Amino acid sequence: MTRRAGTEKGHPMELMATIEGFVLSLGASPWVLVAVVVLATIDGFFPPVPSESIVIAVAVISVAGDGPSLWLLVPAAAIGAFAGDLIAYSIGSKIPVDDMRVFRGPRGSAALERAKRTLARRGTVFILSARFVPIGRVAVNMTAGAVGYPRPRFVIIAAIAAVVWAGYSTLMGVGAGHFLHEHPLVAVAVGVVGGVLAGILVDKLLGLVHRRWFPDVPPPEEEMQVADGPDGSDDGSGDDGGARPGSGQGGSSSADRGTGTPGRGGADGARPPRNGVDEPVGAAEL
Repeated sequence: MTRRAGTEKGHPMELMATIEGFVLSLGASPWVLVAVVVLATIDGFFPPVPSESIVIAVAVISVAGDGPSLWLLVPAAAIGAFAGDLIAYSIGSKIPVDDMRVFRGPRGSAALERAKRTLARRGTVFILSARFVPIGRVAVNMTAGAVGYPRPRFVIIAAIAAVVWAGYSTLMGVGAGHFLHEHPLVAVAVGVVGGVLAGILVDKLLGLVHRRWFPDVPPPEEEMQVADGPDGSDDGSGDDGGARPGSGQGGSSSADRGTGTPGRGGADGARPPRNGVDEPVGAAEL
């Protein structure tokens, strides 16, 4: 009984080892690259399927001369990772988060708005760094789709993240990556740090390209309609009668209505007397 329980407990690891052994048995066959693409794609939205370990193992046998060229392994892994991230984003975009009961309450709506604001302002860093965390990349990419992160920008970031991840995983399989291969937690930490640094650099680059060549394209904050204030409220609009742009309410001037009288003011929004306090209401029409 004890032996059987131990076998069942180690079943997921045995499954991963079986998959890895099957891929490695393909050797230098072109099918090993197909396997890398398929597994990296599935791993993009289903974390239990191994992808990092497969890329690392294939890189090891490639260095030994028994596997495909590293110049083919990197693009194969990048294509699979990119496809998996797009699938995760598409799955998230089908989730009606605004209609879900958990996000209708004050706490849920505040958490959803916070997720939108975080991705709108620092999405590049989060998406790039999460690519190196198996479960984290699925959560971030699905969230990006659910909260309406701009698809064109996501595609660019996901493509860059896939290439960086594929190159990093391949390097772990060659001589310089033996230490990280034996210490997976350190490898994840190094990958996350590298993803953050790459995310900051890519974010600056995208901002420069946006300002110089695409000034008419709205930034993510506008496309996602997130609040400007850190607490989730629009700057310049509050309970002091300030007007929202284009609303024509609160704080409007006499010129806006052409009446020659002050705009609506006060907390109750009541209109002041039109002709002074001594003139009865309606005297202007007599």
